[in-house]
Amino acid sequence: MQKRTGGQILIDALIANKTDKIFGVPGESFLEALDAVYQQQNKISFITCRQEGGAAYMADGYANATGKVGVCFVTRGPGVANASIGLHTAFQGSTPMLLLIGQVPRHQMEREAFQEINYKEMLGPMTKWVAQVDQVERLPEFINRAFSVAMNGRPGPVALALPEDMLRDAAEVLDLPGAVKTRSAPPVDVFDQMQTMLDRAKSPLIVLGGSNWQESGRQAIHDFAARNHIPVATGFRRQDTFDNTHPCYIGNLGFGSFAQLLDYVTRCDLIIAIGSRLADATVRKYTLVKAPKPDQKLVHVLPSPEELGRVLAPDLAVCSDPNLFAESLNSSVTITQPSWVSQTGKLAQGFQAALSLGPQAGPVDMGKIMEYLRAELPADAIVTNGAGNYADWPNKMFTYRSALSTLAPISGAMGYSVPSAVAAKIAHPERIVISFAGDGDFLMNGQEIATAVQYGVNPIILVVNNSSYGTIRMHQETRHPDRVSGTDLVNPDFAAFARSFGANGEVVEATEQFAPAFERALSSNKATLIELRVGPDSFGPDTSISGLKTQQG
Repeated sequence: MQKRTGGQILIDALIANKTDKIFGVPGESFLEALDAVYQQQNKISFITCRQEGGAAYMADGYANATGKVGVCFVTRGPGVANASIGLHTAFQGSTPMLLLIGQVPRHQMEREAFQEINYKEMLGPMTKWVAQVDQVERLPEFINRAFSVAMNGRPGPVALALPEDMLRDAAEVLDLPGAVKTRSAPPVDVFDQMQTMLDRAKSPLIVLGGSNWQESGRQAIHDFAARNHIPVATGFRRQDTFDNTHPCYIGNLGFGSFAQLLDYVTRCDLIIAIGSRLADATVRKYTLVKAPKPDQKLVHVLPSPEELGRVLAPDLAVCSDPNLFAESLNSSVTITQPSWVSQTGKLAQGFQAALSLGPQAGPVDMGKIMEYLRAELPADAIVTNGAGNYADWPNKMFTYRSALSTLAPISGAMGYSVPSAVAAKIAHPERIVISFAGDGDFLMNGQEIATAVQYGVNPIILVVNNSSYGTIRMHQETRHPDRVSGTDLVNPDFAAFARSFGANGEVVEATEQFAPAFERALSSNKATLIELRVGPDSFGPDTSISGLKTQQG
């Protein structure tokens, strides 16, 4: 057995766990690991990003686009502080992610050494597990445990601190096979109870969510819903868990949901939530589904027992992998002559009808642009967004048809759209990737266009520019009319900004300019930014400042 440095052992352990991309910003604290990547460059690559927050978002986006554990590597102190927003996003989004942190040498610890931080105290509340590896011989053990914790149960982020002198140490260490993803199957007797509950129901609803879905489970739910005519909604920013063109799909729950869907959730008598925690964003701060005891009968299916009953008291709690549950449900339960067939049809038709909007505020009609994108984009297109009122356009007005096709922060974090689009294009260069970003959202991580250019990937970035922090401006107008404070923005020329990195950049100032600009972007081999100057009155679907003023009288 040959001696290897800690850096080499680490990279070999990552490769054993099927890691082929590491997103990060290099640091002197993990030079041995970077050198080991160089030695193994035919198996693994380090994607150099421009800011650690962008790198962490890329790891999160990569995980959500592939179903794998996303890996991010940053240096100590300021590096991990910048990256922590990605951990919080992964935690709230149940995304399997591993943050590797170059740490100060062991002999300098507890002296407030240069850039030293206690990561267990700092990162504990936003991770599933935080540890420090002090013995080089234990690196394979810690890496396998990190992957196992990140991807099993409710997925989430893990952080490991790696002292730089430990990475320089050499040892003879046996490599381990990669960690195994375990899946718990539902108890058999659950489906007799499910049959009884559905037989008694008059207005059932399936709500899908979570990040554990595979194609087998997704297809099983499609088949089950179609055979039994049960309406299906998706949780906040989980639209890709179900084909939005399916005859049983009735919409996406969360901020900006269609009124028809909100009404049905409050009056339905049985909710079957599979994979979704029914968190406050999905159920509108528990106004749709009351906490702790809902008015509706609740079947709650989650992969981790500690989440069941944590907030909502279910009538039937099932600890199961959502895919195994969906497959068993599809093969075990059938409703004879369901009474809700016409009701489901009306709800699905209502959802499709709601996608057609009248004229929208501003010189660029985003309703028309979304209509164009729904018609022109292929079923496997990936759409990303960050946070802000502009995000209602992709969240509410686009139809997602394929799995792993929507990347959006469940935490509502700004700055996610561009890094996640770059990561998605790195993961799937053959698929079209569209990033929706507000003008405020874009400048929080717009520098990652440089990463796209460096690695030759070509996402299309749509910057919806209304010269404001739109969500806050909307709330401001509602609570303090005509008292604008802190929400106006003076923006750069976004197209010129993109071109300065070597990307393409265009400006759209009228609706009819969009289609030609988009077609040029599709035919280009470069990353492209299209600035949509929607004007200061445009704040989302059927939402404008002038409209709010009219409502207020």
